[in-house]
Amino acid sequence: MSWAGRPSGLERYKGHKHGPPAVRKLSRRLAGFITPWQTVVVTLLYLYLARNLGKLLGLECPEPLANLYSRSYFRATWITTALDAGFWSAMRIKRKWLRDLASVVFTAYYLIAAEQADEKVRKVRGMLTVEHLRVSWNKGHTPYLRAMQSVMRPRFMRYPPRAIRIPRPSTSDYKEPVKAWLYFDGPLSALKDHTKIVLDIPGGGFVAMDPRMADDKLFAWAGKTGLPILSLDYRKAPEYPYPYALNECFDVYCTIVASKGRCIGLSGEKVPKVVISGDSAGGNLATSTTLMIIESGSTLMQRTHGQKVLPIPDGLVLIYPGLDMNIGNWMSEEQMSLIKDRRTRKTNQNIIRRKSMQYTLAAGTPHQSDDEDASSTPQVDPTTAISEVTRPTPISLPSPQYSTAAPVSLSPTTIRHDSRAESGSHRPAPLQTRLAMSSMISYFNDRILSPEMMRAMIILYIGPHNRPDFSTEYLLSPILAPDNLLAQFPKTYFLTGERDPLVDDTVIFAGRLRRAKAAKHAAEQASSARLGKEFDERDVVEVVLIPGISHGFLQFVGIFPEGWKYIFRCSTWIEHIFAAADEEEARARHRPPVTSRHHQRKITESSGDEDMGLEMSMTSRSKAKDKERREEENVRKEKQAESKVIAKIGKDLGQRKRSEIGLASSDDLLGRRMLGIAGPLTGNGEESDSDD
Repeated sequence: MSWAGRPSGLERYKGHKHGPPAVRKLSRRLAGFITPWQTVVVTLLYLYLARNLGKLLGLECPEPLANLYSRSYFRATWITTALDAGFWSAMRIKRKWLRDLASVVFTAYYLIAAEQADEKVRKVRGMLTVEHLRVSWNKGHTPYLRAMQSVMRPRFMRYPPRAIRIPRPSTSDYKEPVKAWLYFDGPLSALKDHTKIVLDIPGGGFVAMDPRMADDKLFAWAGKTGLPILSLDYRKAPEYPYPYALNECFDVYCTIVASKGRCIGLSGEKVPKVVISGDSAGGNLATSTTLMIIESGSTLMQRTHGQKVLPIPDGLVLIYPGLDMNIGNWMSEEQMSLIKDRRTRKTNQNIIRRKSMQYTLAAGTPHQSDDEDASSTPQVDPTTAISEVTRPTPISLPSPQYSTAAPVSLSPTTIRHDSRAESGSHRPAPLQTRLAMSSMISYFNDRILSPEMMRAMIILYIGPHNRPDFSTEYLLSPILAPDNLLAQFPKTYFLTGERDPLVDDTVIFAGRLRRAKAAKHAAEQASSARLGKEFDERDVVEVVLIPGISHGFLQFVGIFPEGWKYIFRCSTWIEHIFAAADEEEARARHRPPVTSRHHQRKITESSGDEDMGLEMSMTSRSKAKDKERREEENVRKEKQAESKVIAKIGKDLGQRKRSEIGLASSDDLLGRRMLGIAGPLTGNGEESDSDD
């Protein structure tokens, strides 16, 4: 056998540079039809198709969060996830300039490798620390991101924000001043012309984020309204646990009222009108601060602390607030009754439908129509009806909670007939369950606010030494506030996303405000002989639920441009609140003075740094009383001529109203029954209207 002409081993190993003969022959033929660049593109396209063929053909499972959120919001969360992954990857670098640069570089990588970013964030959230939270939420301080944010933000103000310190009132237990930032589009000398202030309390899970992290919102508010916006840089947990930050917010409000706004540069001639705003954790602090202000007007508080009555804020603007610290799985009957209230069914219809679908899909039973009443009265077995009615009532029953680990049964036990057995139908009946899962559990996979983050924030905020009762501590969970305090709340605006894990807090608290205000209005109408204005829930609370949106959307409007219109909507609300306050003040000048202590603008004790000169001489007091007495006499004479006509109209209208209050639907019947059962347990003192 001859080995002549055969390639050597080295030649066989190295091979021809253009490939085997067959490949060279094919390459020569294709060279006339396709260029090398086209060959590269086709190769890459083939690799992409081979890897993503199932996704392109719809064979893979869809991304649940992409279907959960709107398109623009999901795109924004994709960027925020990459930012979190990048900053967490670089957080261990010691040199700040190198850490900031590496954070941006890693973020660019995670924008391309989205799956790796999701995996990185998932792993970090499983072992969260306060350092991780602060790195994630304070990344706006990075010079590269701040420069980018300033370029993308429209120009609202010509003047930069000013860092100031607010002194504590003399009655406070603390002496350290409170840090704040003042956003005002004008020189400090122009503040003397203003008598209105917006007191903003930023969010950040109680552990991070100063006012500069909300520059977009605060610049827009100050520029659009022309008002001074005072945003508090309260002390953060865990170094300053509950209730330190809450006391700071309350002390700042007291100082503003006591100094008549001179603490921030106002003229000090009159007590300024104040609107309190807050987002996320700041919404919790804003609501609790309002509760403390209302509570300070009680006799007990005055006797204990020697404080005079504080004026209630003119309004509240709460943006995706966290109002419940008790993370529960199931919703109680009372919570669902507030959500399903027929007056708010149009606003809450998507939330009601989604809570029903959760159990329909999980149990595999058919979904009932939207028109069907999910709260219909159950059928009672006649053989057990007598025993259920005659059963003795226990001496003590568990009080219904607004945050529970399991739903509290507020209705008597009943036995239902099997509808399939009676009708002979083999079709599966609707689930007909009263269970409803809380939004905090429904959206546990949220890309912005996860259960691990909420758990960490609550633990850090409460601190190691507090042992609060989550069922009664309403300054920690304002959703538990008693009705007598809620009835004195100013008008409150809510803005949140329908897919927010905290959306239930908003809907339930708004429902409680409506119920408390309606009960107060009914009591005032019953005790007064005069015809008053009919109750309008729009004068009490307004709720805006944005579909396809979750938490924190006002914090990243640079990558979520739709957020600007919601920022502007909040500024419009602020203007409406002050306009209504001015209108109410103008009406008060043309009527007898109101003796209610909560509607008079009184002054608290002065700060220790300033002498306000608030005392009034006995002579001026007597003159004022004589003037008031003369005005009341004139008004009484003017109304005597109208008394007969009003009495007749009132009699006719009273009969008409009584007929209009009839039970319009089974919702009313169920609501009245629920109120009659829950009233004695909650101690609200409300009577059922079933006798009507």
